[in-house]
Amino acid sequence: MIKYSLICKSCNLSFESWFAGSKEYEKLKRKKLIICLKCNSSNVDKSLMAPSINKKRYVLKHKEIKRYNKIKKTIIEYQNFIKNNFKYVGENFAYEARSIHYNSKKKEKGIYGTASKKDIKELAEEGIDTQIIPWVEDNN
Repeated sequence: MIKYSLICKSCNLSFESWFAGSKEYEKLKRKKLIICLKCNSSNVDKSLMAPSINKKRYVLKHKEIKRYNKIKKTIIEYQNFIKNNFKYVGENFAYEARSIHYNSKKKEKGIYGTASKKDIKELAEEGIDTQIIPWVEDNN
């Protein structure tokens, strides 16, 4: 069922009516079976309607946004910690991780950078521990 706000083009009367669906409205309109309650004119059209807002869904959306912002804040805190305490190696992450692991190089700082899923899998198979951390760009 759908409710439409209607307006008579002959006498400007505004009223509402329920229909089985939008197709049913169109069918009745074509057959001129929708008539004005005041002047009996069939010159009736849909008028602008405000959408019905599901308050429960709106509250849920608001909670989701708050949850998202909290998660984003936590990720940014992790990012700042990583930026301040680890060395950025960019696309060379897999190479640098192997270099540290196999050459027993002791770095002053740990490293972070980007690697493909394949690289991460291969590093794990070689016994090199890595972690995947979601990254949020500063402008997002």
